[in-house]
Amino acid sequence: MFNQQSPFIQKTSSVTQVMLLVMLALIPGILVYVYYFGFGVLFNLSAAIITALVSEFIILKMRGLSVKNYITDGSAIVAASLLAISIPSIAPWWIIVIGTLFTIVIAKHLYGGLGSNLFNPAMVGYAALLISFPAIMTKWPQPIEYLSIHEHLNIFLYGLKEKVDGFTSATPLDFIKTQLFLGNKVIDTSSYQSYADATKIIGIGYLLGGIFLWYKKIITWHLPITFIISLFVIASIFWLIDPIQFQNPMTHILSGGSLLCAFFIITDPVSGPTTPKGKIIFALGVAVLVYLIRVFGGYPEGIAFAVIFMNICVPLIDKYSQPKVFGHD
Repeated sequence: MFNQQSPFIQKTSSVTQVMLLVMLALIPGILVYVYYFGFGVLFNLSAAIITALVSEFIILKMRGLSVKNYITDGSAIVAASLLAISIPSIAPWWIIVIGTLFTIVIAKHLYGGLGSNLFNPAMVGYAALLISFPAIMTKWPQPIEYLSIHEHLNIFLYGLKEKVDGFTSATPLDFIKTQLFLGNKVIDTSSYQSYADATKIIGIGYLLGGIFLWYKKIITWHLPITFIISLFVIASIFWLIDPIQFQNPMTHILSGGSLLCAFFIITDPVSGPTTPKGKIIFALGVAVLVYLIRVFGGYPEGIAFAVIFMNICVPLIDKYSQPKVFGHD
């Protein structure tokens, strides 16, 4: 996410300042998300942030580290927020708590805390939830159904009940994959069109936030631009081969969490590569895996698995992408 200085943040910015800018950049996408999918988004965010801070406080105490110095850096809040906005707004509270505990306790502190984690913490939490609770994690409400705060609170506290099942649907990526698997060549897109339209607007919100981070020099162009272009090219190739079997490239760019991934997830400075060439290789690898999992895999969304797999490859990528030292062959 950050420029390569001392060792992974800018000299002129503290970790807290950088994390604050990241949270500010997330606001446009979150506001649109709340507009389309309701107050459950805010309940998820609140539960994730509270769980992250409490669990971080306990772990820091257990490790004998300064709570004040570490808990105020904002890294736990950013990781928890990225997880929360990736989870359906009608998920019950315990889904949020379990995912956040995986994010903070397992993915972050088990490896030594900020600066030492091998994997993107938010994606570890998301992957754990998707594997463990696939039915809940792939059930989204229809956009702008305008459930009241009380109804959202009941869903958050007690889970989704039968009487509101009519509000739920699969994502466009999941719906089309299922229909093609069943052998349906003519697909009625009206059942998910409202969801597709909503995710496009949410994606634009994250795009604006990403441009803000680039303008503030918090991120460089290498990761987001390479990811977007690579995903577009890969999807275009398959779409041109068979436009019935494969979705058009803009669907892949604007559906799911592609733009959130491009600007806020793969730009994590700790679990990602450090060299410009390495960032390009990393982003290309994530794009290829995301497309393959979305189209040919067993899950409708492949971002978490793609990022985690490429995190494993980072030491190798960094080793072979280091620029030549001046004066040496």
